[in-house]
Amino acid sequence: MTDQTISTELLEVSYQVAGPASGHPVLLVHGWPDCRRSWDALLPELHERGFRSYAMDVRGFGNTRFRHHDTKRSGQLVALGQDILDFATALGLESYAVIGHDWGARAGYIAANLDGGKKMTSLTALSVGWGTNDPEQHISLQQAQNYWYHWLMATPRGARLVEQDRESFIRYLWQSWNPGYQVPEPAVEEVIDAAQNPDWAAVTLDSYRSRWGWSVPEERYRETELAMQQNPLIAVPTLLLHGAVDPCNAPQTSAGKEALFTSAYHREVLEKVGHFPQRQVPERVLAALLPFLEETSK
Repeated sequence: MTDQTISTELLEVSYQVAGPASGHPVLLVHGWPDCRRSWDALLPELHERGFRSYAMDVRGFGNTRFRHHDTKRSGQLVALGQDILDFATALGLESYAVIGHDWGARAGYIAANLDGGKKMTSLTALSVGWGTNDPEQHISLQQAQNYWYHWLMATPRGARLVEQDRESFIRYLWQSWNPGYQVPEPAVEEVIDAAQNPDWAAVTLDSYRSRWGWSVPEERYRETELAMQQNPLIAVPTLLLHGAVDPCNAPQTSAGKEALFTSAYHREVLEKVGHFPQRQVPERVLAALLPFLEETSK
């Protein structure tokens, strides 16, 4: 694997590329709090099957940087989705698949909606369902409890935690989001290292505040947000994998979304799996993922 950087309008995107040069491109988009190493257990088999992987550092993580000091360190979900499209354009890709987890899944849905099936051949989303971007969305009391960290980050106390004690915060979330799975210490340390990005705190706080209407949205994304509200349908073949014991996003939050997809859509709930399926049970993820990728990338 080689580390590379490529410029988009707003970012210098850091990424790792590997796999056969002629292979169908697969963009790998990690979540929060995580890093591009999230996909390591999937890569050997993806490459063996002929796919070329591009694992990016999401804005605010790892070595990705904003190009201009006056650009808002936005964490708006639509900004994350646009980053995927801009990354693919900068790479010069005419067709590609996307695999996203957590923030990466939310961004992947948005990118798929905006792409409209023109270049994106498939989307695989882990641990998040589509249709959860409206600040006025209904959530159950159980899910409101699961989102305690969203509400905490809306307060000055939560902001101080993110800015000054991110390591403790990350460790606590990873421990609580992985029931029955002991996360290897090196993996946690990699995530903590990725969170040392100078924009991590600002992007994190804006992301969770903006999705509930507690942050002023960027004007540059206003028309895109309106377009998605008017047409939330996704025309890209989509596979959703969700852990049955996910304490972050309960599996019920991804159920009943079929009407939002106009192409092939399949949802699979993974028994005894928490919030990080690609880390906890990579073999089960691959068992569902590989046939789907091979079919949709023909």
